[in-house]
Amino acid sequence: MSDLALVLNSGSSSIKFQLVDPERHATDEPFASGLVEQIGEPEGRVTLKYAGETHTTTAPIPDHNVGLDMAFELMNEHGCGPAEVEITAVGHRVVHGGILFSSPEIITDEILGMIRDLIPLAPLHNPANINGIEVARRILPDVPHVAVFDTGFYHSMPPAAALYAINKDVAAEHGIRRYGFHGTSHEYVSRHVPEMLGRPAEEVNQITLHLGNGASATAVRGGRAIDTSMGMTPLAGLVMGTRSGDIDPGIVFHLHRSAGMSIDEIDRLLNRDSGVKGISGVNDFRALGELIEEHNEDAFLAYNVYIHQLRRYIGSYMIALGRVDAITFTAGVGENAANVRADAMANLENFGIRIDPERNAERSSLAREISTDDSPVKVFVIPTNEELAIARYAVELANRSR
Repeated sequence: MSDLALVLNSGSSSIKFQLVDPERHATDEPFASGLVEQIGEPEGRVTLKYAGETHTTTAPIPDHNVGLDMAFELMNEHGCGPAEVEITAVGHRVVHGGILFSSPEIITDEILGMIRDLIPLAPLHNPANINGIEVARRILPDVPHVAVFDTGFYHSMPPAAALYAINKDVAAEHGIRRYGFHGTSHEYVSRHVPEMLGRPAEEVNQITLHLGNGASATAVRGGRAIDTSMGMTPLAGLVMGTRSGDIDPGIVFHLHRSAGMSIDEIDRLLNRDSGVKGISGVNDFRALGELIEEHNEDAFLAYNVYIHQLRRYIGSYMIALGRVDAITFTAGVGENAANVRADAMANLENFGIRIDPERNAERSSLAREISTDDSPVKVFVIPTNEELAIARYAVELANRSR
C-alpha cells in the first residue's frame, strides 16, 4: 500500500475524517471514512465506514478530545486505525488563511499561533479547525500535520478583484478584503479541465462553479484565480442554501434601525435563515424540486432567484476573462441537478455555449462533458474531492520535509 493520509475537517460540533490513499483515483472510495457528531450534546455518535461495512458507537462526547479518541478507538477496533495502519501525514482543512498563507503548511507551534491570530476573520470556523489540530497533534505527535487553507487559491488575485472600495486605512487595520473560499475545490476541479481539453493549463481560461449548500463561482486564467464570488466571509456572492449571498449592505442598517434586530440576529438571518431556505422554507434542492413539482410559488421563486444570481456571475466572469474555454459544475447541486445546469446555460448560444440535453441528463459519478461537440465553450461536470486534494498536499509536504 502507498502512503495513507488522515484528513480531518473539524467543525464546532463535529469532526469529519477520512483515511485516504493519495494515489487513488478520484472516483475510488476512501480507505476509511467517518463522522463524529453531536459533540457537546447529551448523546453523541461516531460512525465509521470501512471495507464495505458501517460501524457506529454512541456515547456522550463532551469535546473534540473525546470525540477523536473515540474515532481512533473505533478505527483500531476494526483494523484501520493509527495502531493498525501507518499514517504518513495528517491533513487539516483550515477555512481561513488570511493574507498570511498562500499554500499548505507543515503545522508547527508558530504556524498554529498564526492561524489562531486569524480567528477574528473566521470566528465560526477557525476555532473549531484549531481545536481539531490540537487534539490530533496530541494523539499523533510523531506524524507531520499539514494545514490546507480554503483561501489559499485566491492569494494571488489582482488587487482590483481583491480589494473593497472602502477607506484603505480602515481596511488594512481590520483585514478587510476579498479572501474567497472553497479554494481547495475550485483548484482541484480547475486542474482537471486542461487535461480534458488536451491543452496546457497556462492557455486555458475557465469558470468553475462550486454549487452545494454553500456555493461560489471562480474565474481562472492560466491556472490562477483572478476573481471569486465569496468575499471576506463565505456569506457573499451566489444565493446559497441558507445564506443570502450578495445584498445591499444598507439592509443591515435598515434591519437594525427599523426592525430593532441585533447584530447577532441579523447574522443568523443572513447566514442561516436566508438564501433558498429564506424564500421557500427548504434548503435541500431535492426538496425544492418536489415543491416546484407541486406548483409551490415560493419554491419556484427561490429557484429563479438562485439561477438569476448564478447567471449574473457567469456573465461577469466571461467579461473579466475576455475568452472562456470551459465552464465547470461541481459539488452536490452542480454535479447532480441537471435542471440547474441547463437553466444556468440557457440561451447562451450567441456566446458559444451549447448544452447537449442528453449528455446533461445523464447521471454519472465520472467527470464528463455536457456540451455539444461543436460548442466553442466546453461545459463539464467534474466531481470535486477536497479530501483527496488535502491528502495529496499533506503527503507531498510530509515527504518533502523528511
